[in-house]
Amino acid sequence: MDSAKGPTEWGEGRHGVGPWEGPWPEDPRYDPEFLAHGDTRNVVDAYRYWSLEAIRTDLDTRRHPFHVAIENFENDMNIGTVVRTANAFLAQAVHIVGRKRWNRRGAMVTDRYQHIIHHETVADLAAWAAERGLELVAVDNTPGSVPLETARLPRECVLVFGQEGPGISEDTAVAATMTCSIAQFGSTRSINAGVAAGIAMHAWIRQHGDVKQSW
Repeated sequence: MDSAKGPTEWGEGRHGVGPWEGPWPEDPRYDPEFLAHGDTRNVVDAYRYWSLEAIRTDLDTRRHPFHVAIENFENDMNIGTVVRTANAFLAQAVHIVGRKRWNRRGAMVTDRYQHIIHHETVADLAAWAAERGLELVAVDNTPGSVPLETARLPRECVLVFGQEGPGISEDTAVAATMTCSIAQFGSTRSINAGVAAGIAMHAWIRQHGDVKQSW
């Protein structure tokens, strides 16, 4: 059984529902622990009382064909946010390139529902993607990049994000088939990597997603 306990956002009270009222459903997707004690997880209503494994299995039937990768050579603190956003947009998987360990706090336990794949180097990620016919699309404000606002993103791809500060590595710049920049109008030269990932994923959804299938 997966625990009903977990962090909540903004210090709010826990979300959820109490113990199941009435006869218990016979559907095996329902978790007896949640039926008996309530479900306080931050999940959509359609998944209330479902077991963790049942939710993951259902998500796997609906995942989008894009992946997300983030470089972690300097222990980037934005990875949790990227994972959480990838879950919201139902990415196929999140790839961590570099250090395997990362701070899961920002993921708000969504890493339990999201496939996480580790690669030691950018070359390993590029080889993995090439075997599956996935294009690497880097997202960074670098010379020669094309505006994300007007770019046509590949349907089957890996959106790659660099670390906070240095941005994408030279290896990623070389391996990517295209690099997209996000239009900015203020004084800073870059935006938070977690924010950039959310913008890019939503751009993919706007081009290829079916909003009728959203919750």
